Amino acid sequence: MENTLHEKVSQDILLKAYNHMMLAKAMADIYEENRNICKYVHSTSRGHEAIQLATAYQLKKEDWVSPYYRDESILLGIGFEPYQLMLQLLAKAEDPFSGGRSYYSHPSSRDENKPKIIHQSSATGMQTIPTTGVAQGIQYIQEFNLQNFENNPVVVCSLGDNSVTEGEVSEALQFAALHQLPIIFLVQDNEWGISVTKEEARTCDAYDFVAGFTGLSRMRVDGTDFVESFEAMKKAVDFVRTERKPLVVCAKTVLIGHHTSGVRREFYRDEEDLTKHRAKDPGEILRKQLLESGVDEDLLKQITKKARLEAEEAFEKAKNAEDPKPETVMQHVFAPTPITEEAGTREPVNGEKIVMVDAAIHAIQELMWKHPEALLYGQDVGERIGGVFRETVTLGKKFGTKRVFNTAIQEAYIIGSTAGMSAVGLKPIVEVQFADYIYPGINQLITEISKSNYLSQGKFPVSNIIRVPIGAYGGGGPYHSGSVESILANIKGIKIAYPSNAADFKGLLKAAYYDPNPVIMLEHKGLYWSKVPGTEDAKTIEPAEDYILPFGKGKVVIEADKNETDKGRTLLVVTYGMGVYWAKEASKNFNGRIEVIDLRTLLPLDEELVFERVKAHGKCIVLTEEQLNNSFAEAFAHRISKNCFKYLDAPVETIGSLDVPAVPINLVLEKEMLPNAEKLSKKIEEMLQY
Repeated sequence: MENTLHEKVSQDILLKAYNHMMLAKAMADIYEENRNICKYVHSTSRGHEAIQLATAYQLKKEDWVSPYYRDESILLGIGFEPYQLMLQLLAKAEDPFSGGRSYYSHPSSRDENKPKIIHQSSATGMQTIPTTGVAQGIQYIQEFNLQNFENNPVVVCSLGDNSVTEGEVSEALQFAALHQLPIIFLVQDNEWGISVTKEEARTCDAYDFVAGFTGLSRMRVDGTDFVESFEAMKKAVDFVRTERKPLVVCAKTVLIGHHTSGVRREFYRDEEDLTKHRAKDPGEILRKQLLESGVDEDLLKQITKKARLEAEEAFEKAKNAEDPKPETVMQHVFAPTPITEEAGTREPVNGEKIVMVDAAIHAIQELMWKHPEALLYGQDVGERIGGVFRETVTLGKKFGTKRVFNTAIQEAYIIGSTAGMSAVGLKPIVEVQFADYIYPGINQLITEISKSNYLSQGKFPVSNIIRVPIGAYGGGGPYHSGSVESILANIKGIKIAYPSNAADFKGLLKAAYYDPNPVIMLEHKGLYWSKVPGTEDAKTIEPAEDYILPFGKGKVVIEADKNETDKGRTLLVVTYGMGVYWAKEASKNFNGRIEVIDLRTLLPLDEELVFERVKAHGKCIVLTEEQLNNSFAEAFAHRISKNCFKYLDAPVETIGSLDVPAVPINLVLEKEMLPNAEKLSKKIEEMLQY
């Protein structure tokens, strides 16, 4: 037994693993003994230690790993100290991952000497998409020789077997298999999904489930046996490092601890189940193997005792560490952007007018020529048609299928993968085909992308551009005409642009590129080609390549006559997108008495400009294409009222679409639902009576 064991794995590694297992056990025991102190919800790796350590020991500093919330042993194995982990357990200021903002074992790290770890949420299985995005990014970097690596990087995404039933996991598996990405999906199967048994939750385990994904290799391993796990993970990592292909490792584990400290094992598990799991304790299995191979029992006792003392000392030190200062709560909502001032030439001499759709195409083309880290993907954006609105036409032909390419119908992947792509230094520009179809990607947008910078303390801002054609015109119907800005504006940690003309579009898109934060470009389909009557002004002189327009800067597009304003006879319309053209048309009926502000971006919002002009006029309408109840427009109207109350001659009004669930396809019904210049004029007329 002695020779066989040591031929497979060296004694140094075996003893290192045993020490880490005893540390993990001691930490879990201490947390349980100090429940009144460990008040924040947490999980431990008890029962999973062998496969986690076996994985960690294979990884190099060039690699990336996404541990999930039960993976503290992975963190111990790649070099984090118990004290560092406990700082997060107790939500202390010096928590190296989130600064006291996130749960235990929710790491993020750019440590140069360790595998890198992007932010991941607690939403089970959701980490698969951002982590697959990391692998996608590494493949791209190597394809274009953008960076040299000492070793081919390997990406590891860890998840529980019961989370494999999530649809977004399948999107990640599909993309990894189709594009042959260098990633290992490590599935740890302890047969439980909180209180749900495997029989209740799934028809098969992950190994059988992934059999249908052509090009996705797979293996099974006993994840409670360290020696078997070490050999398996060495083969797995060597395979991916060499072959640059994806692999699923299904590791059978046991759950010795609680699901979490908040969902305790006695709530849902009987003694028979607990006894069965305890019989496969990885620490006990390894201890028995070491004794049988000739390791002195006293040595193992010393390791166990030392681990307990180390854990106790770390816990005491972490317990006494400082809590975060209250004033730090607003730090890292956004990463600082370098684009704060309008710059460049907006109207070149002898410049030609272009439509909005061309402004975007030209801006992206200029950026991609200049920045090899930029790439564009989404549904139907490739060379064949260049977008269903021709909004990416010519780009596929100019930049090739590695930089501009079609994806499957996978809104969650399209959006969520940008987190991983950004983490490795790329700038993904992606597209959701219609605003109505952004909902499958909302989970990734909220759960992973919007929180990444905040919960990683600025280590992982997600720098992306998400293009979203939006709005109603011409009988597009209920699933191709919707407005979604209120839903998006309620997400903290993202930015939203909504340009109304070609020059603004190009300038804002350039600013979005250089912004290190997630940006959504809402692009009104009716303005793309200025085909809607009255939108000719959406065509503008094309700005020069150097033109850039910062976010958060609204613009007065129609000024009221100062004499009329001095007499208190004017009104301000605050709007964006198609609303700009309804407001312009309506203003013609009131001979200098209407001022119009185009917000241009919704997050950040130029409240300073709006409040200043509201105070000058005393009357204000917020105009939107969205349905009104509980909308962005209503919320902004409230803020205007609150900040400008003593200057108002009348309540701030809102105008928008009728509160129906969808845009009807019939043109008569569509017109009845939507606001327009005529409806706006009637409201203006009423308000000017005050």
